Amino acid sequence: MRIVIVDYGSGNLRSAAKAFERAEAEAGLQGRVVVSADPTEVANATHVVLPGVGAFADCKAGLDALPGMTEALDQAVHRDGKPFLGICVGMQLLATMGREHGDFAGLNWIGGEVLPLTPTDPTLKIPHMGWNELRLQTPGHPLFLGLKSGAHAYFVHSYGFRADDPASLLATVDYGGPVAAVIGRDNMVGTQFHPEKSQATGLALITNFLCWKP
Repeated sequence: MRIVIVDYGSGNLRSAAKAFERAEAEAGLQGRVVVSADPTEVANATHVVLPGVGAFADCKAGLDALPGMTEALDQAVHRDGKPFLGICVGMQLLATMGREHGDFAGLNWIGGEVLPLTPTDPTLKIPHMGWNELRLQTPGHPLFLGLKSGAHAYFVHSYGFRADDPASLLATVDYGGPVAAVIGRDNMVGTQFHPEKSQATGLALITNFLCWKP
């Protein structure tokens, strides 16, 4: 097992790497966690992780600035079918379009738009920051093994993913209305929350991802 966390200048990569190393060790899995900006590492990965913190456009520009990286990701994820996990803005980049401070093309791997959060409760602050409960829409998904609706996860975001296909919405969170918390299809999943900061819930989800055979 070789888990590659893509380094394109966005996200707390060391924190993510430590969480994956812990999950791997506690599950008795044998492998290596690699943080890299090298497309060759993605090509050699068994599991690919795309983190992301900040603005959609900045993250997409950072990814595009790595020669050969988007091509390597497309090969690994779409053609080779390797398990893929996007985290926070890394999840949002899967969308067709991000509309944060303008319109910016995403990877278009899961159809949808990234739009500003608009909670119906005016007392709710933006960004949505802190712990909140997951509502599993597809509790039978392998990513949710051992988890139930009500599990707590840690969020920090001002924009949300609106999927074109409702079947892509695997879990939501209530923040003045339902907001996408987990999206996915085929061998791809993405979490709006940070599993590396979500303690037991995050560790279980990472472990399930590493054991997943889509």
